[in-house]
Amino acid sequence: MRKAFRSALWIVLLSFVLGVFGGVSFASGKKVVFVDHSWNSIQMHNRIAGYILEKGYGYKPDYIFAESVPGLTGLARGEIDVIMELWIDNVRDWYEEEVVKNKKVIDLGEVYPDAPQGWYVPTFVIKGDPKRGIKPMAPDLKSVFDLPKYWELFKDPENPKKGRFYNAVPGWVVHDINLKKLETYGLLEYFEPFDPGSQTALATAIVSHYEKGKPILAYYWEPEWIMGMLDMTKLEEPPYDPNRWGKDYGCGFPPSRVHIGINAKYAEKHPEIVEFLKKYETTLAQNNAALAFMQKNDATVDEAALWFLRTYQDEWAKWIDDPVKVEKIKKALEEERN
Repeated sequence: MRKAFRSALWIVLLSFVLGVFGGVSFASGKKVVFVDHSWNSIQMHNRIAGYILEKGYGYKPDYIFAESVPGLTGLARGEIDVIMELWIDNVRDWYEEEVVKNKKVIDLGEVYPDAPQGWYVPTFVIKGDPKRGIKPMAPDLKSVFDLPKYWELFKDPENPKKGRFYNAVPGWVVHDINLKKLETYGLLEYFEPFDPGSQTALATAIVSHYEKGKPILAYYWEPEWIMGMLDMTKLEEPPYDPNRWGKDYGCGFPPSRVHIGINAKYAEKHPEIVEFLKKYETTLAQNNAALAFMQKNDATVDEAALWFLRTYQDEWAKWIDDPVKVEKIKKALEEERN
């Protein structure tokens, strides 16, 4: 009995020593809760940040799934600590209430530059692709106003007297915005809007046309895996004009600001996380590449996060002030590989 007690005591003491001197002690209560929404990029960024905080700072990350509204409510209440993709312009009322007025959530800046959306064509339509033996089909195609000249390139198989425009999915707000844009730009005379039915169907149509070297005109957005796998060009529109947006929509889409948010009370108690997340910044190209890696390899968001951390070591190292922490994270990545 005494021997068993001594063994148990030794295990407790050993655990304490490892926790104190090993640099990673979850028993200290160092937890950080991220909110997972339904799209891949936020889940990937959660795990990139979570991995860094776990391996470098000794935090235990937790990921809680919630749709947008419940997730934001939990962030303001303190049930969730961090959101890695706060799409400000999609939740302006909430942002004004909880960030600006009540100051329950702190905006730590952008996770990547303003996310673009618009009308895209494969770049080979404009510039050709010598490696694939594709010559330029529409060398002067730069903006939406050039489309009437080239409508026959995008001929609709169900209505060959018009070109086909692949719209967003019905039910999305942007679906009806695109219809209004077609009208305002005078393109309904030349193009038939086509409803793809789902995001998967829209993506499949773009990839299929691209692989066959066929032109396609479609609505899309970034960051997304398609933009990492395919060379696409967004057509120019008049600059965003708040006086036209919401009326005839005859201008470019407003910038989609995507920032990092943290619960204010949690931030006050964890200044080192605040300093880290303030410096956390990625590019659209990096995001597109990581999401393309997921698609090509049927990878999980955890695998995509590890790929990102191994691929962009020089970039994420700049987010961390302490070189010792950087080395801990790099060592952990090597151990994961082995």
